[in-house]
Amino acid sequence: MDELTSNRKIIHVDMDAFYASVEQLDNPLLRGKPIAVGGSENRGVVAAASYEARRFGVRSAISGAAAKKNCPDLIFVAPRFDRYKEISAQIQKIFYEYTDLVEPLSLDEAYLDVTINKKGNPSATLLAQEIRQRIFDSVGLTASAGVSVNKFVAKIASDYNKPNGQKTVNPDEVIAFLEVLAIRKFHGVGKVTTEKMYQLGIFTGLDLKAKSVEFLEKHFGKSGTFYYNVVRGIHNSEVKSNRITKSVAAEHTFDSNLSSEIFMMDKLELIAVSLERRLKRNNLAGKTITLKIKYSDFTQQTRSKTMPYFVSDKALILEIVRELLYQERMKDSVRLLGISVSNLNTEKKQFVTVQLKFDF
Repeated sequence: MDELTSNRKIIHVDMDAFYASVEQLDNPLLRGKPIAVGGSENRGVVAAASYEARRFGVRSAISGAAAKKNCPDLIFVAPRFDRYKEISAQIQKIFYEYTDLVEPLSLDEAYLDVTINKKGNPSATLLAQEIRQRIFDSVGLTASAGVSVNKFVAKIASDYNKPNGQKTVNPDEVIAFLEVLAIRKFHGVGKVTTEKMYQLGIFTGLDLKAKSVEFLEKHFGKSGTFYYNVVRGIHNSEVKSNRITKSVAAEHTFDSNLSSEIFMMDKLELIAVSLERRLKRNNLAGKTITLKIKYSDFTQQTRSKTMPYFVSDKALILEIVRELLYQERMKDSVRLLGISVSNLNTEKKQFVTVQLKFDF
């Protein structure tokens, strides 16, 4: 582990079952019960599940039908993204009371660099505890946190004592922590990569550490270098407080499959209204419009067109989407449609951050 990262103090805060917890917060009748946000008994995909539902194997990204099969008492709740964004903004406001180096990853998680912090507290562990308590007192939701010398280890640590817990991995503990860690728990190692690593005899961080950089690059390409470094505690990525939005999207899964382009255009108009609202709320516009189509057999297709000018108005978006929709015949009935706008008008500014060194 190099000297630069060994002196940084990074906190990864991750809200516990955020969407589901918000629903239980707002509706006392749902508290203590297995709920799934999104999907339905027959259609759609689960976006989030309460911990009561997770005990039955209900997870995000599984179908509503599979979720109901796993948990017959499961209660489906329609998502309310405006409410989730409202609470997320309150949580992020708390983060900025401690540091300006905040990097939100989504509505429910963020990295904080507290090497230098507004509270003048030298203990990142105590700061994480205080932040979690502030969130609970202000919003009424629990959060988990990971504390370490870099973003990679902090993110893994935040999942260690969930829910409503935290774990600190001090500089002198990083290597030992990673060596005994199951490879499937390494951030960035998904199911496919995990299976590939198993086939290569890599089951833990120690197994990974035993492989040369040449071996890892041969089997994993550029990612091999990443794996070689992170298992040695080397991850120099800074907390970037100026994350740039690269695309804005809206989509919808239908209760019954659509087979007519006329019906699809009716649905796409509603999606475009939602997309326009998001774009204009954030003063965004883009040149590339992409139509996302998911068929009844779950295969997916995208069709895109890039314009010479920026677009944010729903009428212009729909004009392009109509062209993309009729670009070729549908191969099957459709269960989901989505529209995204990318190639945005966000300014790409470079910020230089000077991070000083302190004892952990």
